[in-house]
Amino acid sequence: MNPNAAVVTTEPIDEAAVRAAVEAETSGAVVMFHGVVRNHDGGREVLALDYRAHPDAERFLAECVRRIADETGVAVAAAHRTGELRIGDVALAAAASAAHRAAAFDACQRLVDLIKQQVPIWKRQHFADGVSEWVGL
Repeated sequence: MNPNAAVVTTEPIDEAAVRAAVEAETSGAVVMFHGVVRNHDGGREVLALDYRAHPDAERFLAECVRRIADETGVAVAAAHRTGELRIGDVALAAAASAAHRAAAFDACQRLVDLIKQQVPIWKRQHFADGVSEWVGL
């Protein structure tokens, strides 16, 4: 991945590449976020998730990365996975690096929040009781 990179992939996310995309000799802090598939939601047991993306999702993701980088002056990168994911899989990895930790934490949080608001990727949860439901539609 390149600095300020954005990737949507059906393959497991290369977390090391996301981190490497933001690392620099001038950085004293690198903050990583891993959105991990958990085994529960709303008191119900979740077996798996299915992520589907709009064909332009990667462009939207890149716009989020570019916007946060421009607004904060911090190097950021993100990768979002689509397809069928199991418990423990990483669905979203985001990274930020800056000279100081406060700026890196802030940029990473802002990036994740913006991705969740702006990128057209939808999640369907598969529950242990055999029911599935789309989230955020």
